[in-house]
Amino acid sequence: MPQYTIHVNGQPKTVEADSDTPLLWVLRDNLSLAGTKYGCGIAQCGACTIHVDGNAMRSCSLPISKVGDQKITTIEGLSENGDHPLQKAWATHDVPQCGYCQSGQIMTAAALLSKNKRPSDDEIIETMHGNICRCASYTKIKEAIKAASKL
Repeated sequence: MPQYTIHVNGQPKTVEADSDTPLLWVLRDNLSLAGTKYGCGIAQCGACTIHVDGNAMRSCSLPISKVGDQKITTIEGLSENGDHPLQKAWATHDVPQCGYCQSGQIMTAAALLSKNKRPSDDEIIETMHGNICRCASYTKIKEAIKAASKL
């Protein structure tokens, strides 16, 4: 089985995996980073969203063989103490209900805020459109993103 050295949350990690193994499973099964969730497996729901060189990407559709030297950030690496402005806003606005989709929601929102410090409501809605929340917390998600953009 091939070995890959990938850069995850600021650390190089060497893993063994088949070349077509989705990064999602490498993160969860090989590296025990279970904050990234499996939702649909076809990059349509957003539960598995991570950052690849600062861009929000679906880890369920990214094979380990395509990662190379790109910098991977998971929800665990977003903030050392869980005090990223979005994480604070999520708690303040009581966003999570079941919580399953929330790491993907936060990672998508964090990528937006890293590129656009003050997004409009329309920009938030457009960016977050591909992230499904079965509990329909969309209004609270938008409110939390707006609040985080002011921090």
